[in-house]
Amino acid sequence: MLLLDGQVVAITGANAGIGKETAVALARMGATVVMTARDPVRGAEALADVRRRSGRDTVELMPLDLADFASIRACAAGLLERYDRLDVLVANAGLVMAKRTETVEGFETTFGVNHLGHFYLTSLLFDRLRTGDPSRVVVVSSAAHKMVRRGLDFDDLQSTRRYRSFDAYSRSKLANVYFTRELARRLGGSGSTANAAHPGYVASHFARDGDFYLEPVIKLGAKLFAVSPEEGARTSIYLASSPAVAGVTGGYFAKCRPAAVSKVGQDDIAARRLWDASQALVSSVL
Repeated sequence: MLLLDGQVVAITGANAGIGKETAVALARMGATVVMTARDPVRGAEALADVRRRSGRDTVELMPLDLADFASIRACAAGLLERYDRLDVLVANAGLVMAKRTETVEGFETTFGVNHLGHFYLTSLLFDRLRTGDPSRVVVVSSAAHKMVRRGLDFDDLQSTRRYRSFDAYSRSKLANVYFTRELARRLGGSGSTANAAHPGYVASHFARDGDFYLEPVIKLGAKLFAVSPEEGARTSIYLASSPAVAGVTGGYFAKCRPAAVSKVGQDDIAARRLWDASQALVSSVL
């Protein structure tokens, strides 16, 4: 019997990079894997590749654009309708933008996709995650959260006063840490867990599709220093499947081991404040 036989796993941004490698590995372990992708063509190509490499046909694809709340609602509704359980949710999708742009609902895109879209998706799936067999939520964050020295500016979460691409990205990764910690608290007593992962500097297509002005630097850095997507996915795979972390929650992991969060990232008051602010932002456009 495979480790994840009978389990249902959903992975955002699974058409490339570490999301795709996570899908391959968890499918090999026997899980029914629901890949999500914004681009249907890339998604279909990735689906075929994951099925081929995993040797499993229990891999499916759902469209999901985290910059569009209607798409998020449709994806959540599809998951709830088609499956009577959700054992693992991997919040993997992420981006960084050279210029300030906005999501369909008018939120700054980096914050809107990396944090708020995942927040909304998880909120819609929360009851399913909290009830039944213990589930796991894995949030792909980054050591970039340590670049935020003074915490989030709750008066300007949308970066309307000043936008700098890497600063916006770093703040979104701190938001991932806060989201994980507060989600773990709210899942408390259910047996379900939430943990954040730092994948390392990964050689993938992230930030290399023309949206980021440091694209040449990233390509050079990838050649010199980056780990492969397979290696970058290991911590997500570990948190999603390993018996060693069953019941472990609210943590931050790198290289499949507990890792240090910045002092700012340990602020649970700020984590609760971000949760409340995120609820208010979502409610404001519904």
